[in-house]
Amino acid sequence: MIELALLLLLGGIGPVLLAEALLARYEVVVYAAGWRSPTAARPEGMPPARGADPDRPPAAYLVYLDGIGKRRFHDTRDGGRLVKALIAGAPELRVLGQVQPYSPLALPLANRPVWIWLRRRIGLVLFLHNVMQTFVAADRRYRPLYNRAVGSQIATQLRLAGYRRDNGIPLVLLSYSGGAQVATGAVDELWSQLRCPLWLITLGGFHNGANDIRHAQHLDQLTSAGDRIERVGTWMFPQRWRLFRRSGWNRADRAGKITVHRLDPATHVGPRSYISPEAQLPDGRSHLERTADTVIALIRDRLGATARNDGDLK
Repeated sequence: MIELALLLLLGGIGPVLLAEALLARYEVVVYAAGWRSPTAARPEGMPPARGADPDRPPAAYLVYLDGIGKRRFHDTRDGGRLVKALIAGAPELRVLGQVQPYSPLALPLANRPVWIWLRRRIGLVLFLHNVMQTFVAADRRYRPLYNRAVGSQIATQLRLAGYRRDNGIPLVLLSYSGGAQVATGAVDELWSQLRCPLWLITLGGFHNGANDIRHAQHLDQLTSAGDRIERVGTWMFPQRWRLFRRSGWNRADRAGKITVHRLDPATHVGPRSYISPEAQLPDGRSHLERTADTVIALIRDRLGATARNDGDLK
């Protein structure tokens, strides 16, 4: 009976997986052919950034690249709780959460008529779409194009939020889960377009380790022993293995650019995830509060270190 159930399940999902594997490449091919350019449009009334006063330079810009639950301009994975906690705890930051990491053309999935129809009938397709986009972004055949497309999308949104090339204001890419594949891939394009001091923070990062992050000053890896999904990524992608010394990830590690921070006992998703407002720690904070506190502390520490180094040079 169990075998029959598995066959039925695979028989139902198999065609969907095949269709998604083909459709996931569509946007990057359209971008590469020059048939369409990434859109810079946002919903009416949505500001280009939130947080710090737009009339004064912020301490840093933070771009949040959500996990595969991202379907809209607004932060949908957790109802925007993480971004709201960061803005509340660090009002000196200017925060952007509208970037579409799983769309080279910057088109939110939930706004497309065909996906609205599918969501009502086959909700699994929406999940699989962004999963497949993550693997397209990791595929060596499409990765350079995908990286350029999403890097350009981020640069455009930053300019609309007031960022100017060579202004020296640090840029932080905070990524969750598959957003780490996009964040590490965007580094070269952002450096090319903005010449910005760039820091990466991955939260349960799922990525293949192939992207060159030499233009990033540092990467802080927030992880947990309870995060099985991130651990799968370290197993399944050879570029994350120490054996592949020339991979972008391993070169950065040897250069001392990667620091690991433990957020045990958080899980990747679910009621005990990194961004759970219900799961409690012994010190009384929720997992969400600890994650937000950790991200803010890391940014402030690096801002302080940068200010001290600049002072020493004077």
